[in-house]
Amino acid sequence: ARARGMPWLVIYQHLPLYTAGVYANLIHPIRQRLPELCDRYGVSTDKIRVIPRGVDTHYFDPSAVSAQRIIRLSKKWMLPDDASVIMLPGRLTRWKGQGVMIKALSLIKDLKNLRCIFVGSAHGHTRYGRELRSEIQKRGLSSNFLFTGHCSDMPAAFMLSDVVVSTSTEAEAFGRVIVEAQSMGRPVIATNHGAACETISSGNTGWLVPPNDEIALSSALVKALAMEPNSRKMIAQKSMKHARDHYTKEKMCESTIGVYKEILTDKMSHGG
Repeated sequence: ARARGMPWLVIYQHLPLYTAGVYANLIHPIRQRLPELCDRYGVSTDKIRVIPRGVDTHYFDPSAVSAQRIIRLSKKWMLPDDASVIMLPGRLTRWKGQGVMIKALSLIKDLKNLRCIFVGSAHGHTRYGRELRSEIQKRGLSSNFLFTGHCSDMPAAFMLSDVVVSTSTEAEAFGRVIVEAQSMGRPVIATNHGAACETISSGNTGWLVPPNDEIALSSALVKALAMEPNSRKMIAQKSMKHARDHYTKEKMCESTIGVYKEILTDKMSHGG
């Protein structure tokens, strides 16, 4: 395409962008990495368009989840009716930070009615799963943790949670779970790097804590779990609005089509 003077487009999400040139336009899901992309690959800022990934806010909608779905999942996971539920969705892999969560929970004094649920499959990381279970047992927290494996009804799972956590020790390119949880009106705690810096409005829709910092995470968990009903309702409203204002599938598709139109219009104006 470059040899023929044709416009070309690179969508950058997870993989490194190895090549970009004068005819290239580039799409990236977060603003935070724009300076890095420009410096590393020699791409000028006028060639970059930021288009966040979107979630299905019709599917991830509290009003679309029936009480029967919530009750069914609660019974399947054998959750006590009075349990305070912390949910960490994500496959069982070391960089997702489940180990940090275990350390953080061990710092909370009153664990009587607290349940922390690891929702996600091992995807072959069975050794890591055994390490986590061993650490939980060593700290005397076996009654506080639950490994569910894959969950086919995440909207109902979010409705069961009092707070959703993302403890990734490496920066997420986007981290869709954070936005899905906000779309469901759940308060979110996430590590302060990568896309979470943009997808969470800290202090309004959730809290950001330093990566690998179990003390800060523990403090944020205590704060989130202690919220009064009015405060919880307020953060739910802000979270849902934040997700619907910025991170819908419709906005993502509309913006992506807009970039294609922009490239074609530019080509035609230059006699292409």
